[in-house]
Amino acid sequence: MPETQPTALVLTALPLEYDAVRAYVEKRRERVHRDGTRVEIGQLPSTTWHIAIAELGVGAGRAAALTTLLISWLNPEAVFFVGVAGSLKDDVGIGDVVIGTQVYEIHGGKQTPEGFQARPKAHSASHALVQSARSAVRDMADVRAHFMPIATGDVVLADAESEIAGYLRENYNDAGAIEMEGSGAAHAAHLNGQLDALVIRGISDRADAGKRDADAAGSQELAAKQAAAVTFAVLRKHRPRQGSSASSDPEEGPQRRGDGGATYGGDHIDFRGGTFYGPVTGKTDGRR
Repeated sequence: MPETQPTALVLTALPLEYDAVRAYVEKRRERVHRDGTRVEIGQLPSTTWHIAIAELGVGAGRAAALTTLLISWLNPEAVFFVGVAGSLKDDVGIGDVVIGTQVYEIHGGKQTPEGFQARPKAHSASHALVQSARSAVRDMADVRAHFMPIATGDVVLADAESEIAGYLRENYNDAGAIEMEGSGAAHAAHLNGQLDALVIRGISDRADAGKRDADAAGSQELAAKQAAAVTFAVLRKHRPRQGSSASSDPEEGPQRRGDGGATYGGDHIDFRGGTFYGPVTGKTDGRR
């Protein structure tokens, strides 16, 4: 019989983002894929969720490749990319959290004699996860959340008057934040079929010349903590799929009760460890 506890995969790029996420996960143990990729797998307290966390490094291409590997290995129900970002809107301030309703890949386009013509690509967020996020943040008085698109590009934006900043205003003017990995993870989740995915970013700077000063003042740590808090509030709201059999680790055995039996949902009987020489008949008696 398969394990019944579902898995959520929570991905980060930077060590400080990983630390913020890790603080919410109990009973962690490290697992190593045969290619050397490492995750920690643990439990979100008071839920049925197994949480697998990974620090992937910087860049959308790297995020796409490693997210694909981790999805294949761990078979999660939900994928989150969580971390810090720069604000693209005056009303999205440092310490705020942007929940990505869409994630844009900003570098696609065609160069013509008339100039560069953008060819926008967007990955929509999971409707179920966005709804869970809307519900979760209503009860988070210390979080100012925004539901809007997020732009992904292989660039650290620290000049609001730069050419690329103008390009974003012209072609992606509804984006609330810019970061470097979200589209890669979202694309990998999309290619794997019915997999809920969401990018959640805390704002650590305004993507302008003040970035260095904001970072030095601890804005990245604050932003990462706020994004992590929202992520796990979302998971506490989000219901796993009915009959979920996602396993957090192909090598892990069943979850055990204190009386030595295995824990399963529904009317399951654990026959492991027994010897039987004929048919077995069972019935339910109305008790759980």
